[in-house]
Amino acid sequence: MRKRLSEIKAGQTVVIDSFANDEIFLKLMEMGCVPGEQVTVDQIAPLKDPISIIVAGYRLSLRLNEAQHILVDEI
Repeated sequence: MRKRLSEIKAGQTVVIDSFANDEIFLKLMEMGCVPGEQVTVDQIAPLKDPISIIVAGYRLSLRLNEAQHILVDEI
């Protein structure tokens, strides 16, 4: 089932499927967010922004509006 990364709860692992916005695509790819890569949502800030994810072996903080553009599939 395809969801947006911003909808995933802390502790869940998902696989990146695609990006909803081409403008942010290159920036996310440079940070290791490539289609097929597993992502674990590590922490979510109390006000839901930012979120911390583990991708490609390191932690990455994303703004909620960035995470909304990453489409993922649940494992």
